[in-house]
Amino acid sequence: MVKKVGIMGGTFNPIHVGHLMLAENAYAYCNLDEIWFMPSADPPHKTETKVLEYAHRSRMTELAIADIPYFKKTDFEAERHEPSYTAETLRLLHTKYPDVDFYFIMGADSLFQIETWYEPAKVMEQAALLVAVRDHHSKEEMKKQMDYLIDKYHARIYLVDMPGIDLSSNMIRQRASNNETIRFFVTESVRQYILEHNLYDKE
Repeated sequence: MVKKVGIMGGTFNPIHVGHLMLAENAYAYCNLDEIWFMPSADPPHKTETKVLEYAHRSRMTELAIADIPYFKKTDFEAERHEPSYTAETLRLLHTKYPDVDFYFIMGADSLFQIETWYEPAKVMEQAALLVAVRDHHSKEEMKKQMDYLIDKYHARIYLVDMPGIDLSSNMIRQRASNNETIRFFVTESVRQYILEHNLYDKE
């Protein structure tokens, strides 16, 4: 029996409730079996940004999803010791898990940027795209881009509705560094971990 798994990748610096809401909506919308959260070990697009060491980001991910049985954290990318290109990650995942149908979860902006990625055709060949629909793009824009990618790459694309909350890891880091509250922006377990380890004090 083929297992349906959503891949939720990201720097997770830190993981926040927006990530969890998107994963939950994707899980329900496509009737997935599991969501695998995959922190990026060496994200190629973050070369000029200070990224918290992997151990902290991995642990916060574990804490954030600990109570959800169908949410799993995987160190798959960390074990590779090379830049985390999505096309290559998916290729290796298919080799290791040949009986899994993968669904790659992304934000709406990524749907418009995907052709700038490393080997975008390989990405769309190896996984369905689950795209968060936010107010930043009209439904007409999204539909036009979907149709274009489906026609050119034979992509499988599903749009997942998301509540219109304006939340980012960068904002949370800034608030933490300014000693502002981050309660309800992240899970309580993650908030406590950030405070205990003074993770963003000097940003």
